[in-house]
Amino acid sequence: MAQETRQPRPERRERRPRRSKGPASSVSFALIYVVFVIGVSALLACIGWVAANDILALNKPEKTVTITISDEDSFGDVASMLKKEGLIDSKLLFNLFATFTGSKDKVVAGTFTLDTDMDYRALIYGMSAYSATKATIQVTIPEGYTIDQIFKLLDEKNVASVEDLQDMAANHDYAFSFLEDIELGDYHRLEGYLYPDTYEFTTPQSALYVINKMLVRFDDLFTEEMRQEVADSGRTIHEVLTVASLIEKETDGSDRGDIASVIYNRLNNPGAATNGYLQIDATLAYINGGNVPTEADKSIDSPYNTYLYKGLPPGPIANPGMEAIEAAMHPNNTSYYYYALGDDGKHRFFSSYSEMQSFVATQERYQ
Repeated sequence: MAQETRQPRPERRERRPRRSKGPASSVSFALIYVVFVIGVSALLACIGWVAANDILALNKPEKTVTITISDEDSFGDVASMLKKEGLIDSKLLFNLFATFTGSKDKVVAGTFTLDTDMDYRALIYGMSAYSATKATIQVTIPEGYTIDQIFKLLDEKNVASVEDLQDMAANHDYAFSFLEDIELGDYHRLEGYLYPDTYEFTTPQSALYVINKMLVRFDDLFTEEMRQEVADSGRTIHEVLTVASLIEKETDGSDRGDIASVIYNRLNNPGAATNGYLQIDATLAYINGGNVPTEADKSIDSPYNTYLYKGLPPGPIANPGMEAIEAAMHPNNTSYYYYALGDDGKHRFFSSYSEMQSFVATQERYQ
């Protein structure tokens, strides 16, 4: 019989015993995991608490501030103001809140009084057009200011924009008898009627309300007795205000009555002295942008140029105060046709041109 050939058995590799996780390792991993979860939760809770405090205005020290927002300020600029004043802690969070609530567009230009008790929603509403927190501001309109100067001042005080004021002055038909015969279309139509005084406005304010408030003031002060007196004199209110504006721009002293007499003497006697020309330098300043008049300005072709055109200009060149209006209604009775300012800052009055020239020759200011 053939012998069976046995194949050699493959060598067996010794298996390494598996290490089993001990109870200590499992506990350590679980502990680390728990600590991690607790830490993250605590961090999120802390962030959430801080955010909630800011959004809801919790735990903030009491503080009231006034902020002014201009038309040029972005919402980011507003957030920066609030953070600087301590009304919010996070500009990013405030920005996100306004974005998600769609309330960015509610913030308008103006001056507002805000405090740290106001949450995000209250802050935004407090800076809106309907806010009850609009700051109240006093604006003093000096006597003799032109309508352009008044509108610029109101714009600078954030009461109303120059553009809105001009539009309301030109195109709104105000219900006052003294404006009935003045055509719409040019905002200068109200020159002379915006009574100079101290007014109180909230900001921002409707341009219509602002202008109407000044017209109401004029309507109150220019009494029925005064209107009747003007009518009895054969003049119109518009003419009286025009003369008053010339007086207002020519002096700030106690000689208004004498200056008024010069104006009326020239108007009422066109065949004498200045041949009906008022020759008031202030009218040149009105048409040259408020600059000091020059000889060249006397040739500017404008109906307001009292060197080129006889009689009164088309309307007032400024907004006069009551003293100038009274002087225009009650001029002194004189024979004066000329006046000149002396080196001492006081006017001297003369009946003839030669008398004035003699005085001028003695004054250094004219040399």
